[in-house]
Amino acid sequence: MNCIPALTIENVATLDGILGDFLQKSDADLTVVIDRGGNVISQSGDGSVMDVTIIAALAAGSFAATQELARRIGEVEFNALYHQGNGSHIFMNSVDENTIMITVFGRRTTVGLVRFYSAAAALAVAELLKSLDPSAGHGFTFDASDVTANPIFVDR
Repeated sequence: MNCIPALTIENVATLDGILGDFLQKSDADLTVVIDRGGNVISQSGDGSVMDVTIIAALAAGSFAATQELARRIGEVEFNALYHQGNGSHIFMNSVDENTIMITVFGRRTTVGLVRFYSAAAALAVAELLKSLDPSAGHGFTFDASDVTANPIFVDR
């Protein structure tokens, strides 16, 4: 069963604070928290120069593909991925079993600095999302067994 977290205004403010603090310390350009399906949960930074939705979907696919590579060599998963470009770079790290954090950065900072500060940010995001456990009355649950091909509304 998958859970979609229901974020209150206070939760969003806390999440924005965590991501904003991370960007300030790491000097990165953009950070996005997504679920493993590629859906954006939150983002902070300058996303105006790129389509964050597409980046989230592609990053989730990249993370899933490398998870299979990790299994092939006896690992559960690679908990961090780094893609180096000529000017822009992407660092992705696992927040928890359902969530990934993507960070886009350029020449103003280094992968070491981004990786260092992303560890604490990911832990803080994981703690926040864990507090939104649906069994505690937060969020919405989805059970695939509820899906049916039968029509829901039928004219009688």
